[in-house]
Amino acid sequence: MADDNQGELPTVLILRQSGFIGLMEPKLSQKFNLLKSWDSPLPQDQFLTTHARSVQALISSVNGPPITAQILHLLPSLKLIATTSAGIDHVDLAECRRCGVAVANAGKAFAEDAADSAVGLFIDVMRKISASNRYVRDGLWATRGDYPLGSKIGGKKVGIVGLGNIGFEVAKRLEAFGCSVSYNSRSERPYLSYRFYSNVCELAADSDALIICCALTEQTHHMINKEVLSALGREGVVVNVGRGAIIDEKEMVQCLVRGEIRGAGLDVFENEPDVPKELFALDNVVLSPHQAVLTHEAFVGLGELVTGNLEAFFSNKPLLSPAVID
Repeated sequence: MADDNQGELPTVLILRQSGFIGLMEPKLSQKFNLLKSWDSPLPQDQFLTTHARSVQALISSVNGPPITAQILHLLPSLKLIATTSAGIDHVDLAECRRCGVAVANAGKAFAEDAADSAVGLFIDVMRKISASNRYVRDGLWATRGDYPLGSKIGGKKVGIVGLGNIGFEVAKRLEAFGCSVSYNSRSERPYLSYRFYSNVCELAADSDALIICCALTEQTHHMINKEVLSALGREGVVVNVGRGAIIDEKEMVQCLVRGEIRGAGLDVFENEPDVPKELFALDNVVLSPHQAVLTHEAFVGLGELVTGNLEAFFSNKPLLSPAVID
């Protein structure tokens, strides 16, 4: 892989300033020479060309510039991308394979926090917590009386789409609430007691709620479409903590407006930060600004993981959280 250049700190490129980088910079800068593109007046292409031979590792984020074939070609010495998200849809994985660039993701660093948020959104939609909070704050309790009934969580049939690190944590939490858990994933987990559905539409038809936890890929783009939402039905709820484009957002909005599904808890959207305005007036929809995984504890854990991956790379050791890119 790489060596430590006779005692000099190895260079790590960062393309975008972020809260995570700000939090972790003091620790990272003790072990690595951080090459920060925003400190340079040069255009990005010229900046990358200038440092092309020295950059072997790059820290990437889903909210930063996508790691395209063009960027990879400008960095011929690059051998590792350490991304700060579990999802890697912002990285051109096919080009990484061609160029021999390894990718490390956030692994399990966000799983528990994302699962907490997913279950929280589900409970909020079912028990109308945010909507009833607005009802009280707007003074409507005193003038209109009791708020409409919510629904019990226990006993509900919940389908999890993507039983990876996050999905498995969601399943464990829902079991504690007395829910019946089924799932769809790339492959069946025969060692688990949850029922497996190879077809998402069939999973939806047999579920009171779908919770989306899978990665965004060509195969999962708009996987939750009109057919799946129709199968979920008028009493069905959809929760998304994966990526916005896994759901056909226009179809979902129409289903919600027409009452063709019961409600939605959404942390992610197709064109962030733009959110369909039709959702704002719906009391059966709970919205969150893509922050399901954002806790101080998660950032600290992520910082340790990113640092560990970089140290492993520059020491010619196995990565702590290698992403599957084939």
